[in-house]
Amino acid sequence: MLKLFYSPGACSMASHITLEESGAAYEPNPTLIPKGEHQSETYLKVNPRGKVPALQVDGGEVITENTAILSYLGKTHPQAKLWPTDPVTEARAISTMAWFSNTVHPSFTHIMRPERFTADPAGTDKVKEAGRTSFWANVQEIDRLLTGKDWMMGSQFTVVDPYALVFYGWGARIELPMTELANYTAFKERMLKRPAVRKVLERENSPLLKAA
Repeated sequence: MLKLFYSPGACSMASHITLEESGAAYEPNPTLIPKGEHQSETYLKVNPRGKVPALQVDGGEVITENTAILSYLGKTHPQAKLWPTDPVTEARAISTMAWFSNTVHPSFTHIMRPERFTADPAGTDKVKEAGRTSFWANVQEIDRLLTGKDWMMGSQFTVVDPYALVFYGWGARIELPMTELANYTAFKERMLKRPAVRKVLERENSPLLKAA
């Protein structure tokens, strides 16, 4: 059985939702970042980088990083139709997930973990400010990407959509005016109507449900 290591509210929510959408049997393993469980000796045997998510597949192999996990789940559960079927859309999906991972997520990290980006304790406020500006620009871009679409890739719900929901939740967490982003907010509402999404958000006690 698949085993998912995740921390509620973290980017691992993308893999958590996708796994639920896939219909696969799996064991959810909360690995709480606030309690430092991602740095425990036990978890470091699963993922030596000390990051979530991690997906342990049949046979004991471990896949890390959302982009890899989401791609694996989409391709190994074709009946769920979570993976694009044509090469161009597939490439666009991978490109979007890579952008989420290497640009959107790091801009939020500047806000929440500014000490990682400056050795000067007096410089953390400037790091946070720059991160907030960048993150807001990134979620505005996601809003533009959703223009005229139900889902990130168009008419088909794919593995990219749970990943996009993560950043809406993060924006709301830091009190950005997310409701000003009409396309993104409508997307969030569509996501909340999906049973698999609601099940995961309830399991993670997500503020997105409380605000709905």
